[in-house]
Amino acid sequence: MTTKHVWDTYSQDIKGFILSKTKDESVTDDILQETFIKVHNKLQTLKNDDKLKPWLFSVARYTLMDYFKTKKIKVELNDFEVTETFENHEHTEKDCLRGILVNLPKKYREPIFLSDIMGLKQKEVAKRLNLS
Repeated sequence: MTTKHVWDTYSQDIKGFILSKTKDESVTDDILQETFIKVHNKLQTLKNDDKLKPWLFSVARYTLMDYFKTKKIKVELNDFEVTETFENHEHTEKDCLRGILVNLPKKYREPIFLSDIMGLKQKEVAKRLNLS
């Protein structure tokens, strides 16, 4: 699967999600572009194409959170839940991990998500979250 195919298929859905949170077309376009740069860089790490759409929304959600964090805008994590339902698929280890992540405190949830789900190196995670 190519980034162009993913863009053609899902960019409007992701853009709608981002716009619903930012309420600003210009900011939305910037965040959408940043989201797809991340997608392009990590697409080959996605092992199950059936999980593509939920993964895309996760990348968009964390890109939004990064944006709000850099702008020092306070938002609730619950505001970033995706209301769209996804088709039922076989329950996997990643599904379990996501369920566990939701219940973790933020200081543990973010580093684990960024390293284990997004595939970032621990050094990159530490730099992004200003941790040692």
